[in-house]
Amino acid sequence: MSRRPDVEADNLQAWDAADRLLLDTAAADLAAAAPGAVVVIGDSYGALTLAAAARHGLSGLRVHQDPLSGELALHRNARNLGLEDAFAHHGLEPDLVNGARVVLLRLPRSLDALEEITELVAAHASPEVVVYAGGRLKHMSTAMNDVLGRHFASVTAGLARQKSRILTVRAPLPPAQRPAARFPVFSRHDVGQAAPLELWAHGAAFAGPALDIGTRFLLPHLAGARPAERAVDLGCGTGAIATYLALARPSLRVLATDQSAAAVASAARTAAANGVADRVEVRRDDALAGLPDKSEDLVVLNPPFHIGASVHAGIALKLFADAGRVLKPGGELWTVWNSHLTYKAALNRLVGPTREVARNPKFTVTVSTHR
Repeated sequence: MSRRPDVEADNLQAWDAADRLLLDTAAADLAAAAPGAVVVIGDSYGALTLAAAARHGLSGLRVHQDPLSGELALHRNARNLGLEDAFAHHGLEPDLVNGARVVLLRLPRSLDALEEITELVAAHASPEVVVYAGGRLKHMSTAMNDVLGRHFASVTAGLARQKSRILTVRAPLPPAQRPAARFPVFSRHDVGQAAPLELWAHGAAFAGPALDIGTRFLLPHLAGARPAERAVDLGCGTGAIATYLALARPSLRVLATDQSAAAVASAARTAAANGVADRVEVRRDDALAGLPDKSEDLVVLNPPFHIGASVHAGIALKLFADAGRVLKPGGELWTVWNSHLTYKAALNRLVGPTREVARNPKFTVTVSTHR
């Protein structure tokens, strides 16, 4: 199996021991499942979906993957195995889990992401649903049991194997005994505009409704960015940068892109809450794949430094390269990054001459001008 179009490296795999343990633990229920009764959530690159289809002849699998790169990898791997018709993608919405009897869940690291998923399954799956929730021990905590236990009567931990463990979850609680659904959530932040910036976030959105401290450091420096008819907020998260730019420059149009479904939904809600939805277009995309070469004047980026649970520079380098591809000659990439990551050489190589705009003990802001 391949991770493509996500970053590939010797220390990055398309599947792991937790996937194997999930499939083995759920094997009897998967074998007995009717078409359309199985849901897969958080499948990194398709290992769970495709193994369930191949081993048990399952069809009508409903799949939710937050990252677009995971969806694209699943399709690529399914095509190679002749299993393209075994599954369909769904958003994190009721039709994903309506009437489901078996749910295979890769536990997200974020408790908020887990809570939003748990709310949905408890409210809309079959009362007889069994959720097999698995992960690597180093990323699991008893707080996950607590989140699941607020919505289900039974949460049982299985034996660990190859540094992985499965939680088996049954018996959704009646609505009166469950907490009310609380996502998306919001908070307000003073960013020097006429009114506070209202940020909305779904559970899987990075930083939730908080304003990321790197983004907070970057925002006031964007006054020095070149004039443009449109700016691109690459990896927009909850839409803080895109919405700030639209508020600070009333004639500016902004394209906000992110591969995360949760981020895109959050950014759209943020733009609407701040009254700039008419000038902020939000798009789910693999980096800037949907934009042509040499088409943009201004790109702004606060790059991630991890891929899933792995710290890896590859994702930032991919985003730098794509920004360099879409910028017109003279176009600018404004970036904030953790100073210890020393990205300046890569920015010089992939985008163009790069100068430091500001620096504090933790973050560096740079502007790179495309050659």
